[in-house]
Amino acid sequence: MAYGLAKSGLRILVLERGQQLADCPEARDTNAIFHKGFLRPQETWLDGAGQPFNPGNYYYVGGNSKFYGAVLIRYRKEDFEDLEHEGGLSPAWPFGYDELEPWYSKAERLYQVRGASGEDPTEPPHSSPYPHPPVPDEPAIAETRRRLEAQGLHPFSLPLGVDLEAWTARAPTPWDAYPDTRTGKMDAESCLNAALAHDNVTLETGAFVERLETDAAGQRIEAVTYRRDGELHRVVPKIVILAAGAVNSAALLLRSASSAAPNGLANSSGQVGRNFMNHNCTAMLAIDPRLRNDSVYQKTLGINDFYLDDGKNGPPLGNVQLLGKISAGILRPNLRWMPETLLKGICRHSVDWYLMS
Repeated sequence: MAYGLAKSGLRILVLERGQQLADCPEARDTNAIFHKGFLRPQETWLDGAGQPFNPGNYYYVGGNSKFYGAVLIRYRKEDFEDLEHEGGLSPAWPFGYDELEPWYSKAERLYQVRGASGEDPTEPPHSSPYPHPPVPDEPAIAETRRRLEAQGLHPFSLPLGVDLEAWTARAPTPWDAYPDTRTGKMDAESCLNAALAHDNVTLETGAFVERLETDAAGQRIEAVTYRRDGELHRVVPKIVILAAGAVNSAALLLRSASSAAPNGLANSSGQVGRNFMNHNCTAMLAIDPRLRNDSVYQKTLGINDFYLDDGKNGPPLGNVQLLGKISAGILRPNLRWMPETLLKGICRHSVDWYLMS
């Protein structure tokens, strides 16, 4: 949003709760990331049963996209239409794919996406090709692609917002779940940096927005109150854009309750914060003792053969894509009872998948 408005000449202030993620040794240290939670927020939430937990919700410039797998797949044309799932009807969007398509192309240029059209039969039309060729398969993944094709499937190159040479030059690790410290992965900070190249855009970090103040009728936001370095600040903008993520956007609307909006802002329905959805996902390790997988990054392949139906004219099942290469250090927190030697052996012969159901 900031990038899209930067050329308007408007004075734009971006308030960011976190700080810029520093490039430090821990940023590529598997043990620090997956065992010690070095980069996780120092924050406790309560689940539906009132039990405390540490959320995977990160406060850095760029937000949770600092840790994403860099996969930038367009929704399919059918996703914008009525689509029957096993659990019921997914209703049509108020606009179709064709209306959004030019903006997908602009976003792919901004994120410098590496990809290849024509490999996936579910892929919708593109008005522009991907800006760069796909990230190459490593040898074990090239063999996996061949074996999938031999089964009659249509594996395709994942569209990735990552500069492989820059990423691996910093350290030979996967990028999936490893934080981006401006070393090759394109994320929300990349877009924000493009916006900050304009003199009319300003970023304030460490700015925790406490509430949005409205006029007496509760119809218009008049001020934003935020805390920075222990001091309370108040700004009076003409336009306010709230983009704090699914959970914290709702939390801010609720704590901005007033006499005009006793249940929180934009909450006359009582539904703000009540319908949170997450990936319904499974990690699956396919282990073949005949295959040695020495891949570093692995995550270059996806399958959508079961995205629109189950292959037998039944309801859609979802997307299949590779995870970043799993290592013993990543598995250990969930399999503490398993000897290190066995963990390493599993990882040496596994191809690791992410199933979004």
